[in-house]
Parts: sequence; structure tokens; C-alpha cells
Amino acid sequence: MNKRFLSCVILVAMTISMQAKVKLSHLVGDNMVIQQNTDVRLWGWAKANSTVTVTTSWSQQQCETKADKDGQFLLTVKSPKASYTPLSITFNDGDGAVTINNVLAGEVWVCAGQSNMEMPVKGFGMCPVKDYNHHILDAVNSKGVRSIKIPSVMSAKPLNDADCAWRVCSPKTVGEFSATGYFFARLLSRTLDIPVGIIEANKGGTRVESWFTKENLEKYTSDPTDSVAICKKWPEWDYHRSLLWGNGTFNPILNSTIKGIIYYQGCSNVGDPGDQYSQRMKILVDQWRSQFKLGEIPFYFVEIAPWAYDDGDVNAISGALLREQQYKASKIIPNSSLISTNDLVYPYEYSQIHPAQKQPVGERLAFTALHRDYGYEYIQYKSSSFKDMTIKGDTIFIHTEDNYWCDAPFEQMQGFEIAGDDKVFYPAEAKHFWQPGGGYWDEAIIVTSPKVKKPVAVRYCFKNFQIGNVKNGGNLPLFPFRTDSW
Repeated sequence: MNKRFLSCVILVAMTISMQAKVKLSHLVGDNMVIQQNTDVRLWGWAKANSTVTVTTSWSQQQCETKADKDGQFLLTVKSPKASYTPLSITFNDGDGAVTINNVLAGEVWVCAGQSNMEMPVKGFGMCPVKDYNHHILDAVNSKGVRSIKIPSVMSAKPLNDADCAWRVCSPKTVGEFSATGYFFARLLSRTLDIPVGIIEANKGGTRVESWFTKENLEKYTSDPTDSVAICKKWPEWDYHRSLLWGNGTFNPILNSTIKGIIYYQGCSNVGDPGDQYSQRMKILVDQWRSQFKLGEIPFYFVEIAPWAYDDGDVNAISGALLREQQYKASKIIPNSSLISTNDLVYPYEYSQIHPAQKQPVGERLAFTALHRDYGYEYIQYKSSSFKDMTIKGDTIFIHTEDNYWCDAPFEQMQGFEIAGDDKVFYPAEAKHFWQPGGGYWDEAIIVTSPKVKKPVAVRYCFKNFQIGNVKNGGNLPLFPFRTDSW
């Protein structure tokens, strides 16, 4: 009899728990990081047309909103200043309260792109991350870093939720974090001494068009927008599919209140004609900024890695042309910045599209954010780039910009090629040039080759895979460039 009574009690309790309590988006949950000092959006589902009351631990003030006919609700609360003090938020629609705990206020960034952003700290198969064991042990010092990974899901319709959960950084969990995202967040967190959350919404192999909305695909591309036609066009390489990845993997995060976006993508767009990629990058950034409704949020992105594109041809230039498009994109996208990675590969990685050196990639993104968004104006975050050249006899004189008064090394600069009227490029010798006198060309990079007596054009690391060694005063690499249009 007592056992039957106990069973009834358990059944009643289970029934009550399954009734119309508030259901929150998975992005609104325990261990989350909320953007500090702003209006933070919170959303979920409740009884249709019910009043949802939200109480925050830091203010004890109640906010209310009304769920729509489908039970969906969204409201904003004022977030506090960043700190490591655990916070809680309680939601109530009249049928029971739901509380999320261990919430921290800090900075929130989205990690978007393809596999080099997706690549975790533990690496991929046959693709390790440099110094993995050290990063695992060091994770005890990064408890303010938290991550949520959106599952890579395709959907014919935009999804408004995803099966995921926030993770607190620890030696046990950090291996699953995006390596680029983690090293970015770690440096931000330690420098600013505040929590940093990263939302990982990415998918290996995706094209820039994979993240377009249906409207942008129809307006700017010839890609199909019907799910059957999309799958028919890319029956095997599903990661190339348009629309579906954006609907399933990115749309669930659009209610999030974020600081900005870091982005690592482009390999799958190698071979795109003309200025197509740079233009479509701008379209995507404009789209995301419109969708987040947070204004002109920062957008910082990464140059594609040197690799043997074109079926293994290291000397072809398809990859170089895509990098050139990325550089152009950085000039037409407001509040954006591109980091170069030309120096962050080992010679043997010509056949490995996932380079092991992810820590400097994430940290260069962090340098950019720290300078541009967090007041560290003395940080040298820009790579140098080609400014202009002049030709005197057999010598090309090159000036760079954003070099922080330094083009190093002094001798034996590697990665330069020059060509004459025959349009054949030959490896060239390059070094720092200085001559007293105060003239414009008294300090430059001079480039020569015994095989080119009358040079007309110069290139620097303008191949699929070519490692240069020219760096500026911030120890950041010179962007690959060309002066020809051949």
C-alpha cells in the first residue's frame, strides 16, 4: 500500500513537471555569459498569451512580457558590469518558475566560419593543435572563458533553437572548444580580467553563400533556394550547400546579444571569379548585422591558410587570389579588420589545410579587438601591406604601410618575385634599404633578380603555398600582394 502511494506521488510530481513551465532557448541557460552593461535579450516559450515575469539576481527588479499565440516570448533586461560574481535569472509564466544559475556578465563574441574556426583545441584527426597538453593544463586559469557550440545542422526552414549547452572552461572541457575562438577569448579574458563567452556557430567546408538568407541568395546569386534543388546541386559535398546551414546552424543564435563576430572562412570559395567573394562577404556581414539588430558590430576575420589548392599545385595562385579578395573585403566592410596568417604554417603543411598554430591566430584577433574595442590603443595589431613602388634600373623600391616603422629582417627577406615584360616571375633577393639624405626613397625594401634586368612587377607570397618572413614592428606578417593584374 505504501509503495502504491509512493508511486502515485511520483507520478503526480512528474505530471506537474511536464506541464506548462517556461521553456528557454538552449542559449539561455546555466553557465551562460551575458553581454555586460547593455540591454540583454532573453527568449523562450511559455503558455500561449501568458504574461512572463523575469527576475534578475543583480537588481531584484521584475520585467514582464507577453507570450504570443504560439507561446514564444522575448524581452530585454539591463545587464550589470562584468564580474566573476555568479548571477541567476528566474522566469515565471504563472505555472511554475524556471531559474538559470551560474550566469556571468562579460563579453560575448560569435565564432563563425568553416573548419579552421571549427577545429577544436584537441585538433582533428591527423591535424593536431600545437602545444595541446600545455593548453589543457593551463585551462585551470581560464575559468572565466565559456563556450556554447551550436550543432552543425541543415534545415529547410530557419530554426529558432538548437540542442546545446554552455560549457565552463576546464582541463576536461577545453579540448572541445574552438581553438581559434578559445585563444581569442582567453587573451581577452586575462587582459580585461572579465568573463568572455564564445558562441560557436560554424561548419567545416561551408562557402560564404552557405550562410546567406533565401532573400540574399535570390538577389545576389544563381544558387537554388529550394531544399530539393540545393541537395541535388551538391549531392555529395553537403557542406557546400547554400541556405541550409544558415537556417540550421546560425539562425538559432540571432536573438543573442553579442559584442561582435570573429570569422575564419574562405577555402571553399577558392576559384570564385573576379571580385565576387569580396562583394559577397560584404553582403553577408550586412545581413548578419541586420539580423542581430545591434548596429555596426565589429567583424574581424582571418586570411585563409597557405595550402596546395588547385589539386595540389603549391605554385598556382587560386588561393592567393582569394586572399586578395579577403583584403579587398576588409576595405569595403565598415568596422572590420583582416589578420594575416601567412607566417603561421610549417613547410610540411602544404598538404594540410588545418595548420597546427591556432594560438597566434586567436591572439591576433584578440589584439585587434583589444585595440579597436577595449581601449588598448598602444597595441600594434595591423599587418603591414603594400603601399607603392618605384623602379630604378634593375631595382624595385617598395614602401609598405602599417609597418610601425619597421620592415624586418634587415637582410634575406624571403617570398619576393619580380618579372619583366615577358611576365615570367623569378625568385628575387630583397633587403632593407636605407641611405641618409632625407629623400622619399631613402628607406625602403629593395628587390632585385639577376634574371630580370628591367623589372615591371613584383609579387610577395602570391602563391597557393609560399611562406614569407617579412614582418613589421608588431611582429606581424606583410600581407601577400602583387602589383600586376596578370
